[in-house]
Amino acid sequence: MKYTYSLIAAALFSGQVMANKAQLEFSDVFDFKYAQGTQLAEDGKVLAFSAKPYRGNAQGQVYNLATNKLLATVERGTKAHLNKSATWAAFIQTPTLLALETASKKEKKALKNNLVLVNTQTGKQQRYDHVKDYQLSDDGRWLAYREDKKTESKDATQSTDAPKITADKKDKPLTLVVVDLSTSQTQRFDNVVNYGMSPAEYGVLFSQHDETGANNQVQYLDLTNNTASPLFSEPGVTVSAIAWHPYSSIVAFNLGNYVNEDKRRRSYEVTLWDANTDKLNTIENPASWYSSKTANLEWSEQGERLYFENRPLLSDKLEELKYDDSASLRDFNTIRQQSGLQIWHNNDPEIKTREQNTWKKTNRERQYQAVYHIESQKVVQLADETVRDVTLNTEADFLLGKNDQPYLEKIMYKGFYADYYAVKVSTGAKGYIVKDSPNLPSLSPTGRHAAYFLNDQIWLKDLHQQKENAVSQAVRQAIFADDQHDYPEPNPGYGFAGWQQDGSTLYAYSKYDIWAFDSATGKAKRLTSGKETNTQYRVIKLDKKQVGFAKDDTLFLSAHNLQNKQTHIAKLNLETGKLETVLKGKTRFDLVKKAKHADKLIFTQQSYHQFPDYWQTDSQFTQAQQITNLNPQVSNFAWGQKPELVQYKGYNGENLQGVLIKPADYKPGQKLPVVIYFYRYMSQRMYDFPKMELNHRPNFPMFTSNGYAVFLPDIRFEIGKPGPSSTQTLINAAQKLIDMGVADKDKIGLQGHSWAGYQSAYAVTQTDMFKAVVSGAPVSNMTSAYSGIRLKSGLARQFQYETGQSRIGKTLTEAPELYIENSPVFFADKVNTPILLMFGDKDGAVPWQEGIQYYLALRRHNKDAIFLQYEGEPHHLKQFPNQVDFSVRMMEYFDHYLRGMPAPEWITSGKAYRPED
Repeated sequence: MKYTYSLIAAALFSGQVMANKAQLEFSDVFDFKYAQGTQLAEDGKVLAFSAKPYRGNAQGQVYNLATNKLLATVERGTKAHLNKSATWAAFIQTPTLLALETASKKEKKALKNNLVLVNTQTGKQQRYDHVKDYQLSDDGRWLAYREDKKTESKDATQSTDAPKITADKKDKPLTLVVVDLSTSQTQRFDNVVNYGMSPAEYGVLFSQHDETGANNQVQYLDLTNNTASPLFSEPGVTVSAIAWHPYSSIVAFNLGNYVNEDKRRRSYEVTLWDANTDKLNTIENPASWYSSKTANLEWSEQGERLYFENRPLLSDKLEELKYDDSASLRDFNTIRQQSGLQIWHNNDPEIKTREQNTWKKTNRERQYQAVYHIESQKVVQLADETVRDVTLNTEADFLLGKNDQPYLEKIMYKGFYADYYAVKVSTGAKGYIVKDSPNLPSLSPTGRHAAYFLNDQIWLKDLHQQKENAVSQAVRQAIFADDQHDYPEPNPGYGFAGWQQDGSTLYAYSKYDIWAFDSATGKAKRLTSGKETNTQYRVIKLDKKQVGFAKDDTLFLSAHNLQNKQTHIAKLNLETGKLETVLKGKTRFDLVKKAKHADKLIFTQQSYHQFPDYWQTDSQFTQAQQITNLNPQVSNFAWGQKPELVQYKGYNGENLQGVLIKPADYKPGQKLPVVIYFYRYMSQRMYDFPKMELNHRPNFPMFTSNGYAVFLPDIRFEIGKPGPSSTQTLINAAQKLIDMGVADKDKIGLQGHSWAGYQSAYAVTQTDMFKAVVSGAPVSNMTSAYSGIRLKSGLARQFQYETGQSRIGKTLTEAPELYIENSPVFFADKVNTPILLMFGDKDGAVPWQEGIQYYLALRRHNKDAIFLQYEGEPHHLKQFPNQVDFSVRMMEYFDHYLRGMPAPEWITSGKAYRPED
């Protein structure tokens, strides 16, 4: 082992934090920073990210990994970006939080972002004010950006009598500035809507508009001589997407014209232009297909293929009838068109809310994937109405295709199903893999084979011969179906790790191990030894575009021990079979980044006491070095003792675990107030650093540093009895803490949100063990919720009860008694526990009326119940003032009922409604 536990231990807290440490306060949470938008240079020499505090101004940070030193900081720096050669680290500098919070709505529009460039050799910074967007050349010499300022109006060169060709509302023309960063020389171009800079030193293509639209141009700025010349100059001409070839002087762009005011039906031509030869080529769409404004363009990494999007021609837009004269006021067709009507028909594949949702989010601007092969100059349609979606990997020769249209109605009550296909990139040929599947298949790089999970087995299919074989059936010593899946639906598998590049081997997961299945024979070979040590091995995929593994590849693995919850990092050599653990200890390790062209890895290690800072190492994992120290203030607080795993029994006597976190100054024999926070499985968080934020869940160190113990139990459910099985499990877990002498039996509280909100709301109808409950967004009446709608997705809620999370397993008409027996609202008269309910009144997952039902039922029986309604909030609180407010009230509530502290007025008397004066 190259990386010893002694090195880890030096970075960890000792477990017992001294009692003289400070108690954590709510304002302390504001200061904790997390890395966002992390960028690692391709040569592994520079790391950049934005350090964002929970409340405050972000700070851009740039590290020189050769010296392992912080090179530069950028005040209010966000959205870190490194150009390809890592010459520059770029950050968007936002206005101060104070400016944003104190500005009026009108004033906020005047607040603009800046661009800050950090020279990664010297650390010197350059700032450019009022930047809307920007691009950097790969070599770092050129910068192009648009100024976020209104362009001064100029006299139109065309007669004012001519009709004006209006740009689309979101296409705001701004001044384009092109900077030679080696000389600081600049050029400016007014009224630019879109632009694209070449990766190499060719030039900048941009779309320029004039005031009337009559003299629009698509121009090219040649960076070798700093001259601009028009490619297209005609009324209304415009460009949407622009994509330069990764290595040559060719640029692809969507060329359109504003003359057609209907932007959904406006046709854009996918155009190729060579800046060196001035050769222009239009890519022809298949008959009755066209490319629209929102279509994307993307090159393969070597530029041999251009992926573009298109769609079938749309039918003509219906004539819009409006009242425009006296006759129209009495015209039935005109009158009826003004009505607001949606027809819900039994034969509709989707209910109207879902249909509206998918229309707005997907179908209105639905695009289909196509590809243009440069050498053959051939267009291939990859997706169409029969295979509507493909998972695009620009480097793959075969893509996974999907079509869920036959199952739109089924989705409403059974979950998500689809047909899957193999799509050949060179021809568009489609090979059937599996129909009516709830699980995602895996496709080999050669397209010859595919694998999918069905009936608790891994099936390997030869797509040429259309023959399939349940290859896992012969493996008797492994579990391939998820044995923790406690839903009333078929068990999913543990998934697939990938394929060998030549398609000869499928790599798949059992509960513990990675298995290799020979594609020709189906013969299985175990590659790891996880079953013997209760360790779950999984491949860490750092290159999202990797198509397959070479036969001599060394894979990085996550090794998570299901018993002690430690997560190590291992390496597996596919050629030799050598398995080696390279990072281990009483902690959790995660690989984060790998440099594309260097032997450089970034990883984190974390525990309850150790923030997951960045470390660097190489593939041999020698000389690991800590890079960041984002939150040194952790050592100032009485964070809590080292978490410990507690064993207890579940509803049916199964062995379960939970994580117990005691206060820092806890002494054996003390009986503590305990807050139990739960959802489903929670013990895997044993070595997680607690998320330092204030929201719908308790902040663990906030509670432990203020005298509470926090317990995170695992819950396993019984189908048809989600409420009783959860309640009994919680009782067993709480009793275990009492038996251990840790919990004061009269000071145990529950806090849960959403599904756990339901569980906590139900539990207090069955037991008086818990002395206070905070329940966020709970379903209280399964009979009403069953026939409701998840407004965010538009889906009917039926699937959630029949096959999903609520685990009833039958329809309401088949088993009305189960829906009643599992609904807290029907047992509100049995509640003797004080309960605090919380809902956002724009909840798109659980109708907030579910909270009102429970509150009214409790109120009718004169129970100790308070309902917090947060106006305009969704399922999870998003507005910062509301997050803070609820966190404070949650602790005040538990402090009163579990610690005997005086109740604030809102608990004793509520708060009267007072509209604004």
